[in-house]
Amino acid sequence: MRHPDAPAPGEPLGAHYDQCFGCGGGQPHGLHLEARAGEGVSLTAEFTVQPAHQGAPGLAHGGVLASALDETLGSLNWLLRIIAVTGRLETDFLLPVPVGTTLYLEAEVTAVAGRKIYSTATGRIGGPDGPVAVRADALFVEVKVDHFVENGRPAEIQAAMSDPDQVRRTRAFEVNP
Repeated sequence: MRHPDAPAPGEPLGAHYDQCFGCGGGQPHGLHLEARAGEGVSLTAEFTVQPAHQGAPGLAHGGVLASALDETLGSLNWLLRIIAVTGRLETDFLLPVPVGTTLYLEAEVTAVAGRKIYSTATGRIGGPDGPVAVRADALFVEVKVDHFVENGRPAEIQAAMSDPDQVRRTRAFEVNP
């Protein structure tokens, strides 16, 4: 169930950390993925494949596409107000995604069982109703913030925890720094 204090449908979720490869604005070659809350425990997101994201000439690298799906699926946890990490990500690549293409992503939580959160996502090209190019199913596992404090690099943890916007988000949405 969607947490009652989750962002309202249509609201942007914002970056959980400025240096995140998936959603952070501080990563020059990152995805800069922008997600918006949907109805229930769902969201939409999009990102445009840049030249730095290619694998084969002119095409998105499969790992970058998997990262976009992982970031999108992980953003669902904002709607649950749960801190969680990826436990499993199964990705299907159905169509090539050329550089310059915007990938339109949709994701939803399909089940929650104890600390496990199951979710699914699709990525479409040519528009939100275009053909499915990639899809993924994931299992996320709930963790405490100590997971990041104990395993992250102290300088980055301190920088994140010193950022007033991160402090607000950590308190308001209980997301990881």
